[in-house]
Amino acid sequence: MKLLGISGTIVGSKTGVVIKKILDEVKAKYPDIDVELLDLKDYEIQFCDGRDPSTYTGDTKRVIDIVSSADFYVIGTPVFQGSITGTLKNLFDLIPSNVFRNKVMGFVATGGTYQHYLIIENQLKPIAGYLRAFVAPGSVYAHDDHFTPHYDIIDKNVLERITNLSNEIVFMQKALKEKNLSNA
Repeated sequence: MKLLGISGTIVGSKTGVVIKKILDEVKAKYPDIDVELLDLKDYEIQFCDGRDPSTYTGDTKRVIDIVSSADFYVIGTPVFQGSITGTLKNLFDLIPSNVFRNKVMGFVATGGTYQHYLIIENQLKPIAGYLRAFVAPGSVYAHDDHFTPHYDIIDKNVLERITNLSNEIVFMQKALKEKNLSNA
């Protein structure tokens, strides 16, 4: 099984730090699971223009292939102007929706106000519903105050939510895989 962590921004570091922490926990507790970080700032992705996803080239094609090859996901975004990033929205637009169908998603958001945690409930979870993905019940929201100036996570509650989310997504994915194998 392959878990893909997606840092859905081309600026900043906090979202990537939280995603990486979740991936590190999964790797340490569940060595049988392959983990990979897709940091969108490392790629030059074209804007979705409605064409067949198989016709994209370069970094855009690589990103589509990386996302398509994963079995489950932890997806994060900083909150800008009360919303997910345009970069993450573009990624969702580029990937054929059937890629996400019946796969587990866990969500992370980072932001500068304590109300921005609602982005997970009001934007990310509805997108996952449209894509027919299974959503982990927990999530992680990290405020600027939860980090040191060097981007270490210092808030105990955030660290606990990271642990809980890492366990939830693995539990759900393993249960779905077991169920699918028994129905084969």
